[in-house]
Amino acid sequence: MSYKSGMNALNLKMTDRVPRTEYSAENHWPLVKAVTGIDTEIEENRKKASKEFIREWDYAFKWDTPYSLGEHIQKSGFGTSMGHAEYAEGGKDFSPEVNCPFKTVEAALSFDPCKVYGEFEQAGLVKKLNAIYRENKDSFGGSTVTMGGVYHTLFSGLIEIFGWEMLLLALGTDEKKFNKVVESYFNWSKQFFEAWAKTGIEVFMCHDDICWSNGPVAAPAWYKKNIFPYYKKLWQPLLAAGKKLIFTSDGKYDMFYEDITGCGAGMLVFEPYNDMELFAKKFGRTHGFVGNADTRILLLGTKEDIYREVERCINTGKTYPGFILAVGNHIPVNTPVENALYYNEAYVKLSKR
Repeated sequence: MSYKSGMNALNLKMTDRVPRTEYSAENHWPLVKAVTGIDTEIEENRKKASKEFIREWDYAFKWDTPYSLGEHIQKSGFGTSMGHAEYAEGGKDFSPEVNCPFKTVEAALSFDPCKVYGEFEQAGLVKKLNAIYRENKDSFGGSTVTMGGVYHTLFSGLIEIFGWEMLLLALGTDEKKFNKVVESYFNWSKQFFEAWAKTGIEVFMCHDDICWSNGPVAAPAWYKKNIFPYYKKLWQPLLAAGKKLIFTSDGKYDMFYEDITGCGAGMLVFEPYNDMELFAKKFGRTHGFVGNADTRILLLGTKEDIYREVERCINTGKTYPGFILAVGNHIPVNTPVENALYYNEAYVKLSKR
């Protein structure tokens, strides 16, 4: 199915099987080796093996935000290092570095992201993004849906700038001044959304971590006033250009389903914290949705647990044309290979509509 199944789901067209995608499973090298037979212990084999794995597991789309706003933020010297927990193979992504350039709340509240990070020449930016997208698309040979996207959309951009502690401190100290900072970041980030709208992409991934695992980090009314109206403005050029727009956030954001769909998102990606059944019942005939098998069950559960989890997700989504199964958040490298393989067996068995 792959590319066709992904586009069918985005266009709310029913397929014979429930499509699926995964996030970073293609970099779980023992799993990739087990599925493809390619020796992933040899570094030079990994790129080819990863692509073959994506074909074997039939990804409906390859989740991607292939241009980093965070890189510009950090290079400016006005971005916060929050450290990084061990996730990747061998813990090579672990970092104890913690550093915030804003030493006072006043400094954070007076910061002007648009002025500091600067404007990009639009035609050149469009050309660069188009080249990135075409290279990515060509590398998969049409085997899966590839996309453009922005990771540090708005709230995630503020996290990148201030870190969690200073962000929440500034928001709680003077909401009016902080909202001006949000507005400035919106004005800076919109140039990237406008540029992506002028590229050849079919699909755009908008990522923004607006919530924690137990819900919003600020009052819901604050989001409704200071986040979602900007989403609508950011997404307008993409939607006007006919791009399909997918929204992803970590955490539990089911209290915002109506806000996000109302801004124009056609498909939402869920971690296990979200009530996917609620979304299906309210929006499943008009919107796509992706998720939300619990990665902890693959990590620690029995085969019976894994089967029940896949069954829960499939039963929730299989009657809706825009549903795509995925493990949320990822299938990390410490997931037992046999559990991941059994998860795939359960998917193959249960996915026929």
